[in-house]
Amino acid sequence: MASQAKSKLNIPDLQRSAIGTFAPIQREFNRLFDELGNGWSHLTQFELTPRTDMTETKEAVTLTMELPGMTRDDLTIEVEDHVLTVSGEKRSETETEKDNYRISERSYGAVCRSVTLPTSVKEDKIKATMADGVLTLVAPKDGSATTRTIPIQGGK
Repeated sequence: MASQAKSKLNIPDLQRSAIGTFAPIQREFNRLFDELGNGWSHLTQFELTPRTDMTETKEAVTLTMELPGMTRDDLTIEVEDHVLTVSGEKRSETETEKDNYRISERSYGAVCRSVTLPTSVKEDKIKATMADGVLTLVAPKDGSATTRTIPIQGGK
């Protein structure tokens, strides 16, 4: 009989635990649906992180970033203490007029991506080119970096 009374007491504890666990998820859903009520343009105003590929050879580090709809005038490229930062502002506007209605769509957002470069990169020799919405950065190395294999000792 005592075991039945004890199990009944645990049920409210589980309910409180579940409510506490799922409360942050519920708040995020509420926020999302509140923002949807404000329109899609509200959701497009955020900082964008462009997709980036980074390859490295003995001679250079090459980065390519997808920046569709942007031009080189929209971007700033800075390097400091071996951290390369590409930033800018994405602006996109389209207007359509047809019959009795007019549509105007705009999306804006800050673009920013920082990448730590190897210390062997010659920061003053980095070259940037842009074509078809893809930014390519080539950072030549000075050849001073060496790779060393470290053996694992002891243990199993």
